[in-house]
Amino acid sequence: MKQSRTDPGPKVAAHHRAGSGLTRVPYPIGVRRASITRITSVTPAMTRLTFGGDGLQGLHTYQADDHVRIVFPDPDGTQRDPVPNAHDMLDWPHPFPPTRKYTIRRYDPVALELDLDFVLHEGGLASTWVRGAAVGEDVTIAGPPGAEAFPHTYGHYAFVVDATALPALGRWLDESPPDVSAHVVVTGDERAYPLAARERVTVTYDEPDAVRGLPLPEGTFLFAAGEATALKPVRTWARGRLDHLVTGYWKRGVAAHSED
Repeated sequence: MKQSRTDPGPKVAAHHRAGSGLTRVPYPIGVRRASITRITSVTPAMTRLTFGGDGLQGLHTYQADDHVRIVFPDPDGTQRDPVPNAHDMLDWPHPFPPTRKYTIRRYDPVALELDLDFVLHEGGLASTWVRGAAVGEDVTIAGPPGAEAFPHTYGHYAFVVDATALPALGRWLDESPPDVSAHVVVTGDERAYPLAARERVTVTYDEPDAVRGLPLPEGTFLFAAGEATALKPVRTWARGRLDHLVTGYWKRGVAAHSED
């Protein structure tokens, strides 16, 4: 039986307060146009685009790693956007248009602002677009499709993230209880990315496998996200040992990788 997509906010909030393990909460999936209102250099290798406008009204996002798709024009400039259907989902054109997924770093439903952070690299559809983006440019944003929600009530958390998952970690730190306890392993040299300081949160910069050597107490929840192949050993190690969510945001050599 399919879950209802109506009124997902209270469902996610209830799981945050008193749930256990993971639960899937589907959202009504929208598609909207928004304009770039600010362009900010977060680190030398990451740019933040802030989107605004009335098109952002009613966007559903309640979990720190919620993602949206940017829908890009075809090479000839044709914009082929999905269309909402009667099931609170989207009907996509065929062939599927060029898209890329990005984690929501921040959404302000009052100011109607949405922050997305883009890792810059040589070549690639999104990096090329971001480098040439301008304030005032309109963009099509689809989603988010729903949450893989995990509670805020675990005694301890462990995170293993690369640059692509730093927005999810940053949002989680902003939104989680102030006394939260966590070990964080950031892979790669990403020390410049701003993260909220927490008294009981320790951040180290190491390889993904470093999580296995951490002094994790019983009842720890593990969140790991980043390059899919690098996380395979982490997923294997966590299975049967910890409640966990391990997800590949991208895969080396594969454009538009998806684990949906």
